[in-house]
Amino acid sequence: MSDLPEESFVAQKTYAQKTFTVSEDDIERSWWVVDAEGQNLGRLATRIATILRGKHKPTYSPHLDVGDYVIVINCEKIAVTGNKLNDKVYYRHSQYPGGLKQVTLGDQLDKFPERVIEAAVRGMLPKNALGRKMFRKLKVHAGPTHPHEAQQPKPLEL
Repeated sequence: MSDLPEESFVAQKTYAQKTFTVSEDDIERSWWVVDAEGQNLGRLATRIATILRGKHKPTYSPHLDVGDYVIVINCEKIAVTGNKLNDKVYYRHSQYPGGLKQVTLGDQLDKFPERVIEAAVRGMLPKNALGRKMFRKLKVHAGPTHPHEAQQPKPLEL
């Protein structure tokens, strides 16, 4: 180092880098409507979870809820592969001894088809307060109509 002139060690001028962080006031949310008829359950749930989280936006930030609203219609006509209608089982417990309840995917689709998509999407969202906030933006309806026409949802092609 002694061979080099002293001027070569002059610090170069640096400029501060500014990272853009979106604030709650800057977040713009859209409404999307998805027709679940004939769609594969897992692939549909993955796409919905991505939109609810906001990962499709360039302003995505993991610590903020920047996602959009999603309306799912015709959820009773969802498609599953293999023998999942009989083999896939949903469990719940009443917190009383012997209170384990179980219902197959086929029975759940007959009685409460909305819960099938809700359970699939909930499992793909974060397991914390932010995930619960994201999940509230999901609106699932069994039939072809929904009461959210005032929000002018755009159709989402999958």
